[in-house]
Formats: sequence, structure tokens, C-alpha cells
Amino acid sequence: MGLADDLKSEVGTIFRTTWSTRDGQVVPDTPDIKLGNDGVTLDATVLYADIDGSTNMVDAKTAQFAAEVYKSYLLCAARIIRSEDGVITAYDGDRVMAVFIGNSKNTSAVRCGLKIKYAVLEIINPGIKKQYNSDFKLQQVVGIDTSKLLVARTGIRGSNDLVWVGPAANWAAKLSSISEQPYSTFISSAVYEKLHLSAKETNGVNMWESRIWKGKTVYRSSWYWHVPN
Repeated sequence: MGLADDLKSEVGTIFRTTWSTRDGQVVPDTPDIKLGNDGVTLDATVLYADIDGSTNMVDAKTAQFAAEVYKSYLLCAARIIRSEDGVITAYDGDRVMAVFIGNSKNTSAVRCGLKIKYAVLEIINPGIKKQYNSDFKLQQVVGIDTSKLLVARTGIRGSNDLVWVGPAANWAAKLSSISEQPYSTFISSAVYEKLHLSAKETNGVNMWESRIWKGKTVYRSSWYWHVPN
């Protein structure tokens, strides 16, 4: 059989095979799920952190400078995600995806997004200014949504990874693509409704502003959360 025949056979197997799913208590890793129609369901909150305007930066700056910005941003985002008990599930160029589970998953994810903004304003941009005496300022966006997810393993033997299927994975990614600076954290109404008051208000002032985007109510914030020393 040729390649086309192999593909037809394997695609047919995918569509015919009954799924085996189970509820997850932890965020799964690739070896935890079989390559066939096997999956784990999670009640989870998804965060995407993405550099805003990375194409313009790459076009205007040297590759080395852009790489240093990428590395600095992803380092800070990853360390902050882990400090808030999030699990990093993927890197994709200039962005990182993380999953939060548990009773405080929405508040933890939102606090994480606000801390990433702090790192950009108070750590990365001052670092760029100090090293290069440059007026360049990194901008970024974090998108967060929550829903049920089905986690499955996709690809072929020797080259496969997990895929996260559910509204939160899609909408968190879409929210991270909004460019409305100085607003840099965007969350769904489902996330906002489940937030602890400490992540909604500061001294009685609401840190969030609602707006309609793609027919959905979302919330945006220009605030940041201090990262402790």
C-alpha cells in the first residue's frame, strides 16, 4: 500500500474507534495518555501569555535582540506560572500555554496574568533600557478562560504531543491575540464570575472593565500584581 492508502486506513480507524476517557485529578503529561482514542477530562482554566507585536519587533531588531526578548519574557512567564501552581503545557514561538486546576484555579491564573505584566513593566523593560539604552518597550497580552477540557494525544509514534480540546483552550488563545494596550490581561466572563474579590478589586476599585468582543462579554485590565522579592 502507498502513503494515501495508509492514511485512509488510519483515519478510518480514528473515526471508528470508541473513546476511552477518565476524569483527571492532575494535569496529565504525554506518557499518561495512549496514542489511540484515549483521553482525560479536566475542569480547568487555561492561560495563554503572548508577546504583542512580535512580528514588528523581529522585522525592526536584530535576531539576537529579539531572541533575548523572547527568552526573557518566556522565562518570567514560566517562573510566575509555576509559582501560582500552574502547569506549563506548551511553548509556541513567543507564547506559552498553561493549565490551572483546583478550587482556586481562576484566581491563581488571573493573579499570574497580572504578575506577568508586572514582570514586563518592572523587570524586563528596565533590563532592556539598562543594557541597550533603548526606547524599545516590550508589550504583551495574557488571555484566560475556563471550561471542561478533553486532553488527548495526537501525532505519530516518535513524534506526538497532547492536544487540549475545549472552549477554554480556544478562547484563551484568541483573547491573548487582542491588542488594546495598555490593557494586557483579558478574561472570559466565566473566569471573572469565579474570581476571589482580591483579584477583582483593589481598595474598592474594580480592576476590570467589561466589553463585548466577538459577541461575548469579556473583561480587560490594565492593572498589575506585584511580584514579591
